Amino acid sequence: MKVKPKKTYGALWGLLFGIAIFSFCIWGVNFALGDEDKALKIMLEFPIYLFLGLFVLLLIGGFNNYYVIDEKDIKIKWGFSTITIPWENVKGVVNVEGSSNLFSIFGVSWPGFIVGLYSVKGLGTAKMFGTDATKGFLYLKTDKGYYGITPENKELASMIAQKCSLEVETVNMNELSEEVKGKSLMEDNFYRLLYTLNIIFIVGFALYLALFFPGSGAPNFVVLLLVLAIGLFFFNISNAARLFQFSDTGGYVLLLLGIAITGIFWILSFSEITL
Repeated sequence: MKVKPKKTYGALWGLLFGIAIFSFCIWGVNFALGDEDKALKIMLEFPIYLFLGLFVLLLIGGFNNYYVIDEKDIKIKWGFSTITIPWENVKGVVNVEGSSNLFSIFGVSWPGFIVGLYSVKGLGTAKMFGTDATKGFLYLKTDKGYYGITPENKELASMIAQKCSLEVETVNMNELSEEVKGKSLMEDNFYRLLYTLNIIFIVGFALYLALFFPGSGAPNFVVLLLVLAIGLFFFNISNAARLFQFSDTGGYVLLLLGIAITGIFWILSFSEITL
């Protein structure tokens, strides 16, 4: 029996967003740097193409993600890989409800997409393979580790439990205390403010260059500043989220640093375009 994950447009949005970001970054590096800057160009293009390759693998996984139940086991299909878990290895089936406090240990997520190793505060770690886990997911305890999946079929939990002769446990994350669950990123007003300001600064910088750079006579390196700002933006928001779980002040500082550096890039661009 094949079970699809919750229907979202996460993989599609990732595809469109990825095309826009990576296309601009590759074009921007080649536009800003000439043959005399070959060494610098290689240094910048190498991580761009490396992350592009990883992003393509993520998208393949997002478009090819489902779960298969048969008489002997459950299979988690993600991209080119298949994880097979025999029924005798399943030790617990937990239906997680409500909003979980998930943070990445070694994983990637955006709205409608999640994969990788995550810490679920109040529950434990989980290897996530799914789409939307914001309002709950299915947590499987096995001899191979703990897995989080997001099946579209809500009856999958009881079907797995029946195969394994287990009872389905239910955990409502909204009922857990903050001491157990921890504070979610977006429940922290100051973190949310800094996160929003990072987005405003990077979008504002991009719009400013789109409006005023063409025909300004400013040097091409101005475009390179936006490429660097985009890379810094993604580095900061991903690492700030991890750091926040251990030190909220550390998360704040990293986001403030991103705002400051993007602001400096904006000022440098402004001076080159207006002078």
